[in-house]
Amino acid sequence: MEYVHPLESRIAPPERFTYPFAYEPHPLCQLAAKAVQAYIAGHEEIREDADRGKMFGVLVVEMPMEGPTAKPSGTRQTGAEYGGRFGFLAAYSGLLAGRNDWSYFVPPVYDAQQPDGYFKTQEREISRISRTSRASRGSSDSSSKQLSQELQTWLFHQYRLLNGCGEVKDLVDVWQEYYNRPKLLRKYPLPPGGTGDCCAPKLLQYAYQQGLKPLCMAEFWWGETTKTELRHHLNYYPACRGKCKPVLTWMLQGLDVDPDPKSLSFERQELPVVYEDEWLLVVNKPSGLLSAPGRVEEYSVETIMQQRYPGSMIAHRLDMATSGLLIVAKTLEVYRNLQEQFVKHQVKKKYLAVLEPLDALDNLENLDILEKRGTISLPLRPDPMNRPRQLVDTEHGKRAVTDYEFLSDCLVALWPQTGRTHQLRIHCAHPDGLGRPIVGDELYGTREKDQHLMLHAAEIWFRHPVTNEEMHFSLAPDFLP
Repeated sequence: MEYVHPLESRIAPPERFTYPFAYEPHPLCQLAAKAVQAYIAGHEEIREDADRGKMFGVLVVEMPMEGPTAKPSGTRQTGAEYGGRFGFLAAYSGLLAGRNDWSYFVPPVYDAQQPDGYFKTQEREISRISRTSRASRGSSDSSSKQLSQELQTWLFHQYRLLNGCGEVKDLVDVWQEYYNRPKLLRKYPLPPGGTGDCCAPKLLQYAYQQGLKPLCMAEFWWGETTKTELRHHLNYYPACRGKCKPVLTWMLQGLDVDPDPKSLSFERQELPVVYEDEWLLVVNKPSGLLSAPGRVEEYSVETIMQQRYPGSMIAHRLDMATSGLLIVAKTLEVYRNLQEQFVKHQVKKKYLAVLEPLDALDNLENLDILEKRGTISLPLRPDPMNRPRQLVDTEHGKRAVTDYEFLSDCLVALWPQTGRTHQLRIHCAHPDGLGRPIVGDELYGTREKDQHLMLHAAEIWFRHPVTNEEMHFSLAPDFLP
């Protein structure tokens, strides 16, 4: 099989296939990824394009048995018909050096790049119509836009996606089946451009076509750190949700897939109380516990407190991965007073974070990140294609400002002036911020197995809503000696 590369290993395969939107890369995937990385490094044309930033993926497969019991290529085989030999497939997102026909990597689900094919021929004709219209009228013709939309829809119908049950459905049907409620379908009538050209759909499509059994999958970033999405060289990342969630929801049917971690019940953790009076509490939220109930998981600081004190409410939030001090109001009046203090920026918070060491970073663009103290201002907005990730966007982002001071080479104190989602994590990781991700940050840095985010809300100052006393609490994180 042309695109299957051998993978010699005694490592046991996983019991279930990878849940592609939240995973720890399996050791077999890590071996395969290293082989792909060596291949990229050894091919100048590929490496030069990849160095600008490209997502690559690997899919480890179990090879079919050879001999009289083997089935023809393109048919599915039962578990008993596999001989236990491993191989892997490799893919890249979109085009690589303007091509999609590199012999080392699996082909696209549909090849729209053929110069004499229908798509390219029609694309050139639409461009000609648009140029003619601009020359004669001074503006683009609406007819060319309509033709472009029709051509894009035609293209999506050519993506005939397989799933693990051997079923086939084109991309438009897959998309509209996923967004089957009228309100969602009006918002997302067709896939965005490039859907179906990411690593995961390419890998699964080829495996299904060749009757290969998928075992595990992983994707990694090669090249420059992007200043918007904060991808780091050789780090592993989940599949994009915006384009791939509808596609992979279809393609993974028929495989025994790991559950979505967000669908699992959270570990019931202790919630230590740092301070309590008849009006409020200050608690120490552990990493891994939600501040408030989520869409799937109910267990949170708020639900724990409401069981103890019916009617109580958290006055602010910490990210699930962040630990530290959190204020809980026992009454609505106290809650409203605290909210007013937050709105007026009268509450002050100090965080402690451990940053990745300098020798762990491949590319230090800004030496001034080593200044002992300063202020970071990088506006943020949500990334609709990869929630819950946030993006730095100087044009459309909301103001986000953080003061910082290095307490040692890797320990930094952070004082947020604003409270944007993932603000501190991005301001630490971004090349125009501190340029060093927080240790354990799986979204914007690297997280080792069983490691949690080393970000802790260590101090908080506020005015007591009833007594007007100035309150100050301090609590060291458990990740410091």
